[in-house]
Formats: sequence, structure tokens, C-alpha cells
Amino acid sequence: MFTKYGYTIIGIVSIIIFLFIVAALFINNNPVKISIIVVAVFSLLITLNFFRDPDRTTPQKDGIIVSPADGKIININNDSYNDYIGGQANKISIFMSPLNVHVNRIPVSGLIEYLNYFEGKFIAAFEDKASANNERMEIGIESNHGKVMFSQIAGFVARRIVTELEIGDTVKIGERFGMIKFGSRVDVYTPLNWKPVVHLNQIVTAGETILFELADK
Repeated sequence: MFTKYGYTIIGIVSIIIFLFIVAALFINNNPVKISIIVVAVFSLLITLNFFRDPDRTTPQKDGIIVSPADGKIININNDSYNDYIGGQANKISIFMSPLNVHVNRIPVSGLIEYLNYFEGKFIAAFEDKASANNERMEIGIESNHGKVMFSQIAGFVARRIVTELEIGDTVKIGERFGMIKFGSRVDVYTPLNWKPVVHLNQIVTAGETILFELADK
């Protein structure tokens, strides 16, 4: 299964690769012909792999926040100030390599009440300063247990953030809502009454891995 956000690119790449393969068939030099075909097929496989969109099973449990992205936990911080949260906040950062699934999912059910797009730089996504300096889309959700914010952050390679959300939308935990193309990062911010339940360098799965549990439920 492939994400709808990649249909155009998959189509364009497929046409280009097809033309390269057809052209290669007219080359008399067999090593060159084979090399072109191998590179073309490999490029198609990389494109299809990037835009894959597997189904996920979201935990059916109250008082949790799941990962909005596939990747590796690179930061856990419980002393960050966040304007949308309105005070001190927990923060978990997830680095998405080009090999990860890049479709993003809603981390907690609620109402979209804040969207803010920032133009910015394209610092490597694993750098902590990328949170404040890179191009990003900040998304705030008013859940049954308070405000939660997360950011889609473009990385060094990424140049395209896709977000299919509008203020006033009602969203459900685990739903697909967008993606970041070609390597990136997602930060999640919560009030301090949410307890992180993951650890540094842990590999997480969008829509499935629980990042936070409500401490006072």
C-alpha cells in the first residue's frame, strides 16, 4: 500500500525510469545496458519504499499519546517552555531517516485548534536546534486531557511538508494526516501531567508506539 501523497512522484519516476530502460535496450554495450537498467529499477524500488503506507493498529486505551511518526527517539526533555501549552512541557523528538515510513499520524484524539507554519532553515533534523530554526508546521490539539502540540519539521534533505488539517477539525488517534518527504523530524509537546514511557534511541512506530501516559488518570 502506498500513500496518496506520493502518487504524483511515483507516477513521474515510473515514466522516467521506463524511458531510461527503453533507451537502454538500444545500447549495444551490454555492461552499460545492464548498469542503466539496474540503476533504474533500484531507483524505482527506493521511491516505492519511501512512499509505502502500511496499516497500523492503534492501542485502544484512554490517557495515551502515540507516536505521530516512525523513527528513533533522539530527545526526551521535561523542562521545555511551549507557548501553545502555556508553560513548562514535556518534549519528545523523533528522527525519521529516509528509510522510515514517512506518513504521519494523529497522536491523540481531540480538536485541532492551532496550526502555525514557519518558514525556516534546513538544518540536519537530528540537530536539536532544528526544532526552533527549521521549516515546520506546528499543530495543536485540545484533547479530553488538555492541550498537546506536535511539529512536523523539515530536515536537511526534506523540502516538502504535507498537512491535511484545518482548525476546527475533529481528529482521532492513529489517523493519517500528512507526511514529510525525504528525511525529517517530529517533536511532541505535552503538559507535565503526561509521563514519557519511551527511552532514548528507542525505535517507534507511528500510530502504535505509546509515547506518553497520563500520570494522574
